[in-house]
Amino acid sequence: MGSMVTEQATTNEELADFDTLTGRYQRELMAHCYRMSGSVHEAEDLVQETFLRAWKASASFQGRSSVRTWLYRIATNVCLTNLESKPRRPLPTGLGTTDSAPSDELVESHEVPWLEPIPDAAVEVAERDTIRLAFVAALQHLPARQRAVLILRDVLRWSAAETATALDTTTAAVNSALQRAHAQLAERGLTPDTVQPQLDGEKQRLLDAYLEAFWRKDIDRIVQLLTYDATWDMPPFENHYRGCTAIGELIGTKCPGGTHDMPMIATTANGQPAFGLYMRQPDGHFEPFHLQVLQTTGSGDELRVEHVTAFFDGRLFPRFGLPDRLPADYVPVAAT
Repeated sequence: MGSMVTEQATTNEELADFDTLTGRYQRELMAHCYRMSGSVHEAEDLVQETFLRAWKASASFQGRSSVRTWLYRIATNVCLTNLESKPRRPLPTGLGTTDSAPSDELVESHEVPWLEPIPDAAVEVAERDTIRLAFVAALQHLPARQRAVLILRDVLRWSAAETATALDTTTAAVNSALQRAHAQLAERGLTPDTVQPQLDGEKQRLLDAYLEAFWRKDIDRIVQLLTYDATWDMPPFENHYRGCTAIGELIGTKCPGGTHDMPMIATTANGQPAFGLYMRQPDGHFEPFHLQVLQTTGSGDELRVEHVTAFFDGRLFPRFGLPDRLPADYVPVAAT
């Protein structure tokens, strides 16, 4: 009995100090809302709405679960309400269209609500693979409630009973939804990749070589650093490309910069290596061009880049702590 009273007192103290509560759970709830929505901007609003609802309901919290579980329940239902009648957020490779040829006209679409990358610093995740672009993109193919069930069961490791309580449904419905979600992802070949190891010396050398190849616009070298069947997409353009040769031709013919026109600054996004690529302007200085998020595969001499998503949205640069411009005499420096 005494322990129950102590736990309730601790819970009451936690709810009473909302600034501390927000700081404690902000980043992990951000990851949760991002997985659900596929949008950093929406996720920020959803987290704020979660805390607002929690604050309003704090007096009626009865301690039948932990505060953390309670917040996740609120956040999940906030996300489900937000997703009603909203289209999914794809990447170009997920549109179901055929690969583009480098000579094809670029088709830009601002009508599509594209999937957005998220800075690692904005989220807290125990398992990095659950925030990777491939996994979040896969989730976007699921109806909202199936998406919620899969996240609660497979990512947060909640029981079917806990998930049913959070979604106000039955355990049988939860198990059925999870089965359908798994089947739909498997049918589309969208099962999430396994988590990659932390950045080591081999991967850092690959990234340094990649940065140097773009700075010199060495197309042959860029092609060498890609897998044979590498893929490339670049929202808001609907075009996507397959094969290192096609990607090399794309960069060689459609990318406006020349030698020493494209410096890159390293960052991380979705638990993956990323680069902010800048483009030289007529007066000599550099301005943001696109943010590349890289997926690598292999090890040793076989380590290569297998997928690149280049986000053409200069508004992402300040979000990732990247400068809004670089001076004309800027020269990129490899990490090694």
